[in-house]
Amino acid sequence: MSGQSVSVRIAAGVGQLPAAEWDALAGGNPFLSHAFLTALEDSASVGPGTGWSPAPMVIEGEGERLEAALPAYLKDHSQGEYVFDHSWADAWHRAGGSYYPKLQIAVPFTPATGPRLLTDDPLKAALLLRGAEHVCADNGLSSAHATFIEPAQLPWFEAAGWLLRSDIQFHWTNRGYASFDDFLAQLSSRKRKDLRKERAAAQQGVTIRQLRGAEIRGEHWDAFWQFYQDTGARKWGRPYLTRSAFDLLGQRMGDRILLVMAFAEGRAIAGALNFIGPDALYGRYWGAVIDKPFLHFELCYYQAIDAAIALGLSRVEAGAQGGHKLARGYEPVQTWSAHYIAHPGFRSAVADFLERERAGVAADRLYLEERMPFRRGAD
Repeated sequence: MSGQSVSVRIAAGVGQLPAAEWDALAGGNPFLSHAFLTALEDSASVGPGTGWSPAPMVIEGEGERLEAALPAYLKDHSQGEYVFDHSWADAWHRAGGSYYPKLQIAVPFTPATGPRLLTDDPLKAALLLRGAEHVCADNGLSSAHATFIEPAQLPWFEAAGWLLRSDIQFHWTNRGYASFDDFLAQLSSRKRKDLRKERAAAQQGVTIRQLRGAEIRGEHWDAFWQFYQDTGARKWGRPYLTRSAFDLLGQRMGDRILLVMAFAEGRAIAGALNFIGPDALYGRYWGAVIDKPFLHFELCYYQAIDAAIALGLSRVEAGAQGGHKLARGYEPVQTWSAHYIAHPGFRSAVADFLERERAGVAADRLYLEERMPFRRGAD
């Protein structure tokens, strides 16, 4: 598709595009990095047989240099997205339509907020979105979906006529804390005692290590793979990432990975995988081979807070869902997605659904905010 001598094209994968040029557009977000996305491609975590077919869309300038891009995938299902449209698919199928394949503008298996239009030029952003709509029209796709959009980019999607949808995640905010105790001081007395008891119970009889870069060795990934398989089998039916994905991630971006491991009697018993961004720590996966009270909270939430404070990061994003995070100082934050529905009647039905859903999400957020564990009067 072209406009004013500018064209949008679909590449066979992020691995077909120059790493430095892609990363210059991605702006430091670890999940949008060439290293992360190509690790998914090269490990067969996405691609043939997965239902995620890479289809990144790019605008190129003189000398085929990348000027704008968006991460996109043709999807044969709605798994691994964390923004649920199964009811839309069912309704469209009942009406005699084919909801799949669809176009997904996202980072696979990653409910972390970030830019989805890799440009700072609103004209190029509009052209990319028009290109996505043309892909739907030219290939008979029912829809296109951009998930976990950086809020600053929402006006571009709204101007293009895409339908906006909101949900809630729980993020921890660093208000200039010098230590975990500084953070605890902002909680109510009862919550402060609860968290200290949880940490003491979780740490009893175990050694916890935070590993980065070259500290993460093959045996750590072997152990974590066992944790990940157990959690993935229980939550999703099968793990999304292949074993080789972890090796590739460690090799290509180990300096942006924080692996928190718990050991008992020299044996790895649990772990949590985090990614380090310019201003946030992103918790992604966790697993354990034993059931130890509060160890999940320690590895995923409290160790993440410790690390964010030590690294001077402004927040921790601890993944999708999880109202239990609220009692542990993680606050409700609005997340956003945008949806292009090709059929006018189906679009109208989805728009009505979203209007009703937004009212419920807003009410839930107010309810949660009233139940945050901070001291009255604390910032």
